[in-house]
Amino acid sequence: MSRSSGKGLSLKDKLDGNELDLSLCDLNEVPVRELAALPKATILDLSCNNLISLPSDFCSLMHLVKLDLSKNRLQQLPLDFGRLINLQHLDLLNNRLVTLPVSFAQLKNLKWLDLKDNPLDPVLAKVAGDCLDEKQCKQAAVKVLQHMKAIQSEQDRQRQQKLQAEREMEKKREAEQRAKEAQERELRKREKAEEKERRRREYDAQKAAKQEMEKKTKKETVHTRKPACSSRPPQRPQHKLSWSRSVLRVLLFVLFCILCTLAACKLTELQHQPLCVSVNTLYEDVVAALQNHKTLQNMLQHNSK
Repeated sequence: MSRSSGKGLSLKDKLDGNELDLSLCDLNEVPVRELAALPKATILDLSCNNLISLPSDFCSLMHLVKLDLSKNRLQQLPLDFGRLINLQHLDLLNNRLVTLPVSFAQLKNLKWLDLKDNPLDPVLAKVAGDCLDEKQCKQAAVKVLQHMKAIQSEQDRQRQQKLQAEREMEKKREAEQRAKEAQERELRKREKAEEKERRRREYDAQKAAKQEMEKKTKKETVHTRKPACSSRPPQRPQHKLSWSRSVLRVLLFVLFCILCTLAACKLTELQHQPLCVSVNTLYEDVVAALQNHKTLQNMLQHNSK
């Protein structure tokens, strides 16, 4: 048997039924691979070696029922030591153990335990007690398992509390985040409404200013036109003026026709025509009548003077 590990052949040579004795082999490490190839070896003696620690894959040797690790220099056991669920007898006498892994509570089939001559934590040492006879070693197994189960339960409770606290904190953070997002949305909504109201006021102000400018411009235009209108005399309505002009034109045309007729009947050869004779007679009668009128006579005398 070498110091580092044993050859498969030498391990088989040491196998006696279901018991494998590797004590006093000056081992610094456990030949886990070779041991895993011997599932018949349910009793393993590794006492009186130079083992400082056990490798993590040692816990895969779940076929072990009895394990002797006494008189080594073990400072701690693997964290998953509780995987050795078939273990019933465990001797850890005279090592350097201070505590046991919490998974130790899973060794539900453990019936015998020796932790003497280890610098154990005072609480653990008090729970384990002495292992001076078979009864005490069995009691040590029961009490230590109960103690480790209590520790495991407490750790599970603390872990659950921590997990619950983390969940509550996460919920609180999520609630705060939602509240913050809602506040930001409300702020953006309010800012948008304020911006809309500001634009509306600006629009109303511009519209009012435009209307005021239009009123002012209109007033100035009316004020400017008013003097020019007052300097001119009032004009008659256009339709009345047009009617008067038309009547005057007709009268002038009739008068012109009468004069032309008188001239033709007086100065041309038409004066002997029956129409002209009648016109001339009418003209002489009108003139005679006018001459007999006193007012006209006065006017004619004044004009003659």
